[in-house]
This record gives sequence, C-alpha cells and structure tokens, in this order.
Amino acid sequence: MSVKVEKLDGGMAKLIIEVAEADFEKAVEQAYLKQRNKISIPGFRKGKAPRAMIEKMYGKEVFFEDAANEIIPDAYEKAYDECGEDIVSTPKVDVVQLEAGKPFIFSAEVALKPEVTLGKYKGVKVDKVDTEVTDEEVDKAIEDERARNARSIAVTDRSVQDKDDIILDFEGFVDGVAFAGGKGENYPLTIGSGQFIPGFEDQLIGKEIGTECEVNVTFPEDYQADELKGKDAVFKCTVREIKEKQLPELDDEFASEVSEFDTMDEYKADVRKNLEDKKAADAKNAKEDAVIKAIIEDSKMDIPQAMIDTQKRQMLEEFAQRIQAQGLNFEQYMQFTGTTAEGLMSQIEPQAMDRIQSRLVLEAIAKAENLEATEDDFNKEIEKLAESYKMEKDKVAEMVGEAGKKQIMEDLAVSKAVDFVTENAKEGK
Repeated sequence: MSVKVEKLDGGMAKLIIEVAEADFEKAVEQAYLKQRNKISIPGFRKGKAPRAMIEKMYGKEVFFEDAANEIIPDAYEKAYDECGEDIVSTPKVDVVQLEAGKPFIFSAEVALKPEVTLGKYKGVKVDKVDTEVTDEEVDKAIEDERARNARSIAVTDRSVQDKDDIILDFEGFVDGVAFAGGKGENYPLTIGSGQFIPGFEDQLIGKEIGTECEVNVTFPEDYQADELKGKDAVFKCTVREIKEKQLPELDDEFASEVSEFDTMDEYKADVRKNLEDKKAADAKNAKEDAVIKAIIEDSKMDIPQAMIDTQKRQMLEEFAQRIQAQGLNFEQYMQFTGTTAEGLMSQIEPQAMDRIQSRLVLEAIAKAENLEATEDDFNKEIEKLAESYKMEKDKVAEMVGEAGKKQIMEDLAVSKAVDFVTENAKEGK
C-alpha cells in the first residue's frame, strides 16, 4: 500500500491511497467466500458455484464493491498513521480506480490541524467573580433537597394538576390517521416538565383517571419528520395513574435523614459551606473560561468546516448517549421535543467552535511554554482511573494502550496550559 498527500485550499488535504493488486484480489476472494451462499447459479447447488462461473454470469465486478468496502477502513487507518499529517476530521472517501487486474485506488479528503498564531496569553485581564453565598441561596438549596425527598402519593379522588407525576397512554393522529412513533403505553410524565410538544401537558390538567380525552397540538415547522412539520395532530390520551408529591417538614428529623447531622442548624451550616465550595470552584472555572476566551480573541486560526462538522457529530453522539443513559430513546426525545438532528447540529455549532479553538490555543501555549506531561503525571492519572473503576493499575494501563497514553499525555499538557494562563491572569474589579 502507498499513500500520497495532496494539499488543498481551506486547510484541507486529499490522501491518495493505493492498494496493491494482489491485496485487492485477496479482498475480492474474501467477498466471494462471504457472498456465495446467497447466489444461485443453474447447475450448481446454492453456495457451491465457482467464483469464475458467478463472475461470468454477473460480471467481473460483481464482488468489487464488497471488496472495496472491506479494504477501505484498514487501508485508511494505515494511511492515517503513515502520511505524517495531523488529521482532524472524518474522511470523505471517493473511489478513484476499481478495475480488474489493477491496483485499487481511493481518495480520502480530510481537514488538517490549523496553525495557531498566538496573541497575548500572559497577564490577561478578567473580571473577578463574586463567591459570596446569600441566605436566599442557602434556603433554596434546602428547599430543593426537600423536593427531592418528597413522598410520591397515589391520588384517586381528583383530576390531574400541575406538577403531578402521571402514567399515560397516548396515540397520535394526523387527519385521522395514526403516525409512526406517536404511540406510547404506561409512559411516565411530570406535568409542567416540558417533555412533550408545547401545549400537550397543559391540556391534561383536569383530566380524570381512566377517561379517554383528546389533546390537540400543532407540530413545529422545524419538526424532524417532514410529513408532520406544521401539521395539526390529535392525541387520544388516557391517564392511568396520578401521583402527587408530599413535602417533609423542615425540622431536625429531616436534617438527620438527608445528612450526617442531627440538627437543622448543623445541616444548614453544612449546606452553606458546600455552596461556598461550589461557588469557589465555579469562579475558578469562570476565570479559566474568561482567560481562554480572551486568548482566543487575540489569536488567529482558520478552522476548516470539516473539522467543525466532525466536532458537532461527536458532541451530538455524546448528547444522545446522555439521553439514553437517562432511559430515554433519542428518536422519541426528538419527536416529543420537536427537534431534529440537523437542528441540534446547528444549535451546537458555536459550542463546537469554542471547543476546537480552546483546544488549539491551549496546545499552542503548551508548546510555546514547553509544558509537557511526565511519566509521573501519567502514572497518577492511571491511579485515579484504577481507583475510579476499582481495577488494578497494571490492568488499566494495559487497557489504555499506547494510543490512549498519547491522548492522556496530550490532555495533561493542555491542563497544565490552563493552569499556566489562569495563574498568570490579572483579576479586576
């Protein structure tokens, strides 16, 4: 295999990857072995037809596409390692040559890591963040804890009210026809949570248990399903259960149940301390963000769109994983919130740009100041991971591997750059 790099405009490059004819022939043979059981040839039992007979009937190229799809991932990975370029996007692949008796050639268009021209990064001026904790904030934190410890009491003698937790059956119709994804049974819903399309939850207030009712809504114009955009819909709903929250009394018993303290006074003092610690941590983060933002504004870099798109896809995948970790189906989440994958990608573009620019300037600062992670830094990080996952350090290090170690070392160097610019910043006001 060989790879050539062709530099393009806009921070892009094209890798021309050539796979030897013999290697491509092996892939074609593997494709034949995988596919032959699905191909019928007169005069042969299914799965027993020779490759030559299949190619004679269907053409020499019958297995080429499967062979190419098999080769491309590994060939690109090798080209990625060998090309010597710092690639920062997923590749856009195009087949260049796919012919019998010749090498297989394909191209991969990628974004390259942009150069950063740093501006001022020492002595950056930022506003000081207030870390004082007020009595109102302490009271609110206690009220929030009180709400979390509320008892859920089944209600059978009244209709649905705001803030109730209900169990709901529903099915949606547009022009009298049920639509895909619009049906749910025994679905848990908190009234007022905003989980469903605007107007849906409000119309359930006042409904009785076991009585079918109709909820009328209009799908948003930017709804993910084209056939539902802007359409009026009717949901036939039945409330199966109603539960209301019963708040505990704010007394010493409450304090002993939600904390390690015996009295409300002790608990309240601990709440204040935790809020102070959190505000101090938030202030530190805010200072870091402000410093990095100021450095970005004073630096120069041209970010390829392909790099931004790759970052957006990664962030969307992370968001989907968080949604699924909460027990929600991502597709249903988008349906009931009236969002689309494209809409979410558009919304997160500014955050994607911030994440890219932050990383680039911090890597540039780490390089300029010779801030590198040491083996001791790496070992401490492995110890933290081992403790977190309840595993032996050697096992964690083995699982991380060389590629993982390289990433951890880079991340640690970036963390040192964050500390460096923050410590050298100047707070005003």
